[in-house]
Amino acid sequence: MDQLLAIRSFIRVAETGSFSRAADSLNMPKATVSKLIKELESHVGARLLQRTTRRVSVTADGNAYYDRTARLIRELEDADQGFSAGHVLPKGRIRIDVVGTLARLFIIPALPEFFARYPDMQIDFGISDKSADMIGDNIDCVIRGGSAADLSMVARLLGTTSWTTCATPGYLEKYGRPLHPNDLLRNHRIIGFHSPNSGRPMPSRFMKNGELIEIDGPYAVSVNDGAARAVAGLAGLGILQTFSYVIKDQIESGSLVPILEDWRQPAYPFHVVYPQNRALSRRVRVFIDWVVELFDHLD
Repeated sequence: MDQLLAIRSFIRVAETGSFSRAADSLNMPKATVSKLIKELESHVGARLLQRTTRRVSVTADGNAYYDRTARLIRELEDADQGFSAGHVLPKGRIRIDVVGTLARLFIIPALPEFFARYPDMQIDFGISDKSADMIGDNIDCVIRGGSAADLSMVARLLGTTSWTTCATPGYLEKYGRPLHPNDLLRNHRIIGFHSPNSGRPMPSRFMKNGELIEIDGPYAVSVNDGAARAVAGLAGLGILQTFSYVIKDQIESGSLVPILEDWRQPAYPFHVVYPQNRALSRRVRVFIDWVVELFDHLD
């Protein structure tokens, strides 16, 4: 038995809850994973996984074995990456899931600087505004906006971004320039936004001197993607409220005009999130540290 490979196989089954998903992530046949784990259980003299026709669960012995081996495996990977053949820079592949507009407009354009530091790294990006199955899909970390309330995850604040409310010059010429958020309820349209996870409408929010006003419509178009919301605003379909970094260039060029500038909602936080029981590899740590540096330049 290849004990190291068997332990890696067990860890992936424990994390994904599936022999098939574990085999896919390890690029191995399912039968090989099953055989390795049976041999591992025989070697340690304990049942590590409870198999039924519908699911795979980790036994009490399996949980104890996972806690002791998962960290060791990741520390071993770090040692291999850091010192093999005298190599001092981290190398290898990481899987990152990032919200769409942040990836397209901010993180990916800055990657040449990252790869200048770490030329042997590989990054597999999942670009989505929806929640990710970090364990099942073997994702190293996700970058998401909003509060970090999931107690099963570790969340590190990356930084915040401001909001801008704006519209095209043509829209303002046709409908007039609102001077108060309540003006949006009369003879105006807002680019609507609904959650990509729940479908719930997300109102535009305006705050001044502690007063909060939420406006939910009226709208002609509502979308569940940040990039599409910006495109709709640029098309003159309504008043747009979005992150300042998304439309920075359009504001500077004059194709979008800021409005209601003294009514702004609080800055929006972004976090990098990863499972509590997962020891971060050196590859992931250097990526997260780089993103933290990058966020110093986010408006």
